[in-house]
Amino acid sequence: MSQFVDECGLNVRGGDGGAGCVSFRREAHVAKGGPDGGDGGSGGDVWLVADHNVASLIAFKDHPHRRAGNGTHGQGKRRHGASGNDAIVHVPMGTAIKAQSGELLADLAADGERWLAAAGGQGGHGNTRFSTRQNRAPSFAEQGEAGEQRWLRLELKLLADVALIGFPNAGKSTLISRISAARPKIADYPFTTLEPNLGVVRTDDDFEMVVADIPGLIAGASDGRGLGHRFLRHTERARVLVVMVDLASMEEISPSEQQRVLLDELGAYRPELLDRPRILAASKADVALSAPPPGALRISAVTGEGLPDLIRAMADAVGEARAEDSLARVAGRSDDVVIHRPVPEGFTVERADDGAYVVVGRAAERTVALSDLDAPGAWDFARRRLQRLGVDRALARAGIKSGDTARIGAFEFEYHDDDDYLNEEVSP
Repeated sequence: MSQFVDECGLNVRGGDGGAGCVSFRREAHVAKGGPDGGDGGSGGDVWLVADHNVASLIAFKDHPHRRAGNGTHGQGKRRHGASGNDAIVHVPMGTAIKAQSGELLADLAADGERWLAAAGGQGGHGNTRFSTRQNRAPSFAEQGEAGEQRWLRLELKLLADVALIGFPNAGKSTLISRISAARPKIADYPFTTLEPNLGVVRTDDDFEMVVADIPGLIAGASDGRGLGHRFLRHTERARVLVVMVDLASMEEISPSEQQRVLLDELGAYRPELLDRPRILAASKADVALSAPPPGALRISAVTGEGLPDLIRAMADAVGEARAEDSLARVAGRSDDVVIHRPVPEGFTVERADDGAYVVVGRAAERTVALSDLDAPGAWDFARRRLQRLGVDRALARAGIKSGDTARIGAFEFEYHDDDDYLNEEVSP
């Protein structure tokens, strides 16, 4: 059973915020003690962190849910609740994070890079926060927010200096087993390799580079034929491409035709891949049935013919590519993907399937998330805040009419064409 997983779904949920407390001072010899309810603690966040010690996404295959801790509720005597613990989720370097729609949200390419996957809910304010000159003893507090929850799609793109690309059974696995300590499965039939293999190659002058054996490509791979995009994406981060053609092809496809098909598939998948430094290697020289294409390095992983020249060519190309990457970073021209997800602000008005006008937005929803809207002064407080936010004007612009239903969070009310419509009774 394969222990390498390079794509998976992940469900993340931030912790819920704790509720604020409704409490009043109760002490001997203290008449009319004021409010002293503490705030609820905020829920923990879920963070995805790139970790060089993690090799694949297998940890999420059967257990795709990750949740942060909840905040605790506030208490009397102005004791605030504790915040929930963050959930730190370790993923391999090179993990691309996508929404269910396919939109790229973040790309964790370097060790230690982190991305906020699900924010925890804020804790609710205790009744101490709502004390005013008009209402010195508020008997309501704020509920905690629910943590953010969503499904994500994780895709791993291997980080390697060199990617070995060729038809099935072209000798890539044998080559990587000869030039590194990797020991992939090797057999004389196509598609022996069903998962990428990584090997570290060290030269005589102690230069090290990571080489990836990419499972065999076939014509139409860029359109999803065979193992298609699943393996082509592992070429995206490679600094150097080694295109291997088979001099003893079982399919009797000429080396030149193999080269043409492989380059066509790379170009169809990502045109920029054709601009990468590229080395052409002709494998199985010891049992060759065809002549190598012009410019190809003739090699045999079995006898060792040509391997020193190939390793030196790879090392030179990788060294130059690394130097260019360093210069680009110094000049501020790095191609690393950096995506910032803005925190939603404000609110919008949407139409629900039942025709209700729904106000969607954190500020508006928090305004009505009180422990008891029927408590004296609670709805007056919420109404004034909603008006300051401009909810009444936004509903009018959305086309709401007298008698229509409006909904904010879990609460709804009947709209009226006057300035006092927000005084209408709110029902859960």
